Amino acid sequence: MSVDEKMVRRIANLARIGVTDDEVPALAKELSAIIGFVEQLSELDTDGVKPLTSAVDAKIRGREDVVTDGGYAEDVLANAPEKDDAYFAVPKVVE
Repeated sequence: MSVDEKMVRRIANLARIGVTDDEVPALAKELSAIIGFVEQLSELDTDGVKPLTSAVDAKIRGREDVVTDGGYAEDVLANAPEKDDAYFAVPKVVE
């Protein structure tokens, strides 16, 4: 697939990127090269290949899921401009 100048302008508009008329031909060439590379990747046989989240086979160290904070609402609310019981009071923004 080749990217023409019209498509470059449309992509730039959608991405909200300012592109000058002088930059459009070079960008069209670069985008065509990128798409060509992606098309080459689609030709690879990936049957039987496990998906990876990392190139390194590492395990995440687990931790016990316990609550380690809380119980000091007065300290947290000490600098609040307004509070209601043990909660921050904020102005209503939706009617």
